[in-house]
Amino acid sequence: MVRPNIGIINAMIRITIGLTVVAYSTARMVRQPWRQSSMMYAMIGAMKVAEGIVRYCPVTAMVQQQADQKKEKHDEDSGINPS
Repeated sequence: MVRPNIGIINAMIRITIGLTVVAYSTARMVRQPWRQSSMMYAMIGAMKVAEGIVRYCPVTAMVQQQADQKKEKHDEDSGINPS
């Protein structure tokens, strides 16, 4: 099960920026349909909107997981008991 890992404010910012990027790239695709970069921007914007709606960011989860592993290793090396 996926647990939310971003806050409400962060989610609202992601939705707002994502919708802005989608609108911009859509307008750009209308003017220059032969450009592939506009489609890529639209996909990135849509991903940001989805992250905001679901309140889960896979990059944030990966960074948090690596930080937890690094902390456990540091605690293990320094002899600190997590219990």
